[in-house]
Amino acid sequence: MRRVIAIAVLSAMAAASAAQAETWKPYAKTPAGLEWSYDADYSYRDQQSGKIVVLQAIGKPGATPRMGPSAPGAADGVGQVVALDCKAKTLILLSGYSPKKPLEILANWRTENPAKPKGAEDKALLDSACQGVEALPTK
Repeated sequence: MRRVIAIAVLSAMAAASAAQAETWKPYAKTPAGLEWSYDADYSYRDQQSGKIVVLQAIGKPGATPRMGPSAPGAADGVGQVVALDCKAKTLILLSGYSPKKPLEILANWRTENPAKPKGAEDKALLDSACQGVEALPTK
């Protein structure tokens, strides 16, 4: 009986970690050596708006100790969630996060006015995250 319980617990833990997988795809580097990435496992098409919702984070490759990219709640997690309109090439910032600020996405984000990309990083995010959007899940 203990073995059955242990196997069930281990299976549940494995499923939970697989569901929270992070596949960070780098898309832009800054002059200071920082790198922006988005989490391909988090990305999805919003059913109500049709926009692509992306979790992006900043990190420093090769830093010791490790510095991002990481999701909300991590000690080195600094980033934001953005909704992208791939056809119009616009975006809406849904929320930002850091170790001192939890991720809180407002329910009414769909009523916000989209903005044009403000810099090279925004343009690179649109270019990178909008490739293969047909394969993204709809939520």
